[in-house]
Amino acid sequence: MTAAVLPFVIGAFALAMLLAAWRLLRGPSLPDRILALDTLYIDSLALLVLVGVYRDTPLYFEAALVISMLGFVGTVVLSKYLMRGDIAE
Repeated sequence: MTAAVLPFVIGAFALAMLLAAWRLLRGPSLPDRILALDTLYIDSLALLVLVGVYRDTPLYFEAALVISMLGFVGTVVLSKYLMRGDIAE
């Protein structure tokens, strides 16, 4: 049952990534683009976990962990730059 559903879910997350990339490129303002980038990295994380479950290998989970750490730091830095205009205090 799981093997039959996973390709459809992977396709749905791939579509969500495409829509987030479109918002990243066409966002009317900088906060919209930061939110689209955050959504893009969360969708890529979910996609990596789903592919790891589908292929039954732990390598994808480790890659998802690295992406989650880098994505969090990137979102915090971009938000701080947006609010203050400077990254360092």
